[in-house]
Amino acid sequence: MPFLHRPVLLPQVVDSLQIRPGRRYLDGTLGGGGHAEAVLAAGGRVVGIDRDPSALAAATTRLAGTDEFTAIRGRFADMAQLVGHLAPFDGILLDLGVSSPQLDTPQRGFSLQHDGPVDMRMDPDQPLDASSMLDEMDEAELVDILRRYGEEPRARRIARAILAGRPWHSTAALATCVAKASGYRNSRTHPATRTFQAIRMAVNGELDQLATGLEAALSMLNVGGRLAIISFHSLEDRMVKRRFFEAAGRGTPRDAYGHPVTPPIGRLIVPRGFAGSAHDADNPRARSARLRVLEYCGPPPRDTALYTAAGDAGQELS
Repeated sequence: MPFLHRPVLLPQVVDSLQIRPGRRYLDGTLGGGGHAEAVLAAGGRVVGIDRDPSALAAATTRLAGTDEFTAIRGRFADMAQLVGHLAPFDGILLDLGVSSPQLDTPQRGFSLQHDGPVDMRMDPDQPLDASSMLDEMDEAELVDILRRYGEEPRARRIARAILAGRPWHSTAALATCVAKASGYRNSRTHPATRTFQAIRMAVNGELDQLATGLEAALSMLNVGGRLAIISFHSLEDRMVKRRFFEAAGRGTPRDAYGHPVTPPIGRLIVPRGFAGSAHDADNPRARSARLRVLEYCGPPPRDTALYTAAGDAGQELS
């Protein structure tokens, strides 16, 4: 199956990154190359990272014919090691979660609609897949994963059913097992949606990847450069929001003058973020998307006491 991926919030991403001709931009989750293609069309130079070889091959084919694009296989959390020598960047984009081609390929094991192996690895060369992870777990570990990554209120009964039935030979069997155990009726989404999300996030280490990638990205931006992150569920968005607000000096402890104790290093672009369209029938994935953008304003003053005495959170001290 070809890796055909429609990028989410494309106009908002292009506008937010303020692309300037000849400047360098990093797409840390390259996917099918849709966002990268738009950045190139606006005159930017693009370095793309993805850990999925199918996505990398599709993007390389799509963007062939230009010398302004470089593709690198790897995890965006490792961007400092992979492309640190090319920093600083004038813009960095992270489009989190699972892409439509990954969901639509049964052999990848992400989907509730298509039967396949319980795999769920974004990097198919990663040693541990979802079925192997489940095979090694006890009830307490699985309950913790379902609660932490899926925010599943019926985690214990679902974990017990999974471990008793051992249905991880196929996604259809796993989904059926979870649906029966959960007891959910008349739900707008499949009863196993949160369980599948939790297992996928655990096997791919997605929140750990995001935490590491956030710090790496902030350290690799040029002054005035922007970090744009698209998330698709509350756990990711909450992490991005908190880090962005902290970087902008929002909601952090204040001194006697009312200034953040930790000097801000950036400013928020549209504090509430951009929401995906609930009416996009052609791209249902866009409905839960949220784009947040932070502009990097430079490192904090070396002497925080001087910063406080200056009386201006945005003043630059020499």
